[in-house]
Amino acid sequence: MKYALLLYGDEALDKDITPEQWGDIMEAHDRFSVEAAQRGMNPSGEALHSVTQARTIRFKKGQNVLVTDGPFAETKEQLGGFYILECDLDTAVEMAQKLPMTEGSIEIRPVVIFEQ
Repeated sequence: MKYALLLYGDEALDKDITPEQWGDIMEAHDRFSVEAAQRGMNPSGEALHSVTQARTIRFKKGQNVLVTDGPFAETKEQLGGFYILECDLDTAVEMAQKLPMTEGSIEIRPVVIFEQ
């Protein structure tokens, strides 16, 4: 089974992070990825740029009706990145708790595997 770990947080809090703190966060993500790889979870994932660079395309009845600047929804927390892990749900929960989050949330969702 594959699980997506979706990392949500308040982007406004990032403006106060020092370069040293940012380095510590990146090292923690590296340690997370190394552990997931060593445990055979084939980790993948990406960080996302700010929602200020997002574009949203809205559809109605199959038609592209509106392209807007910004995210799909205005919320306090924004999707900042994600990981994909091959593991069971209990392990996904365990690993999510190891991510360097001081604020925000992590949503864990199973990934649909389409047969070819």
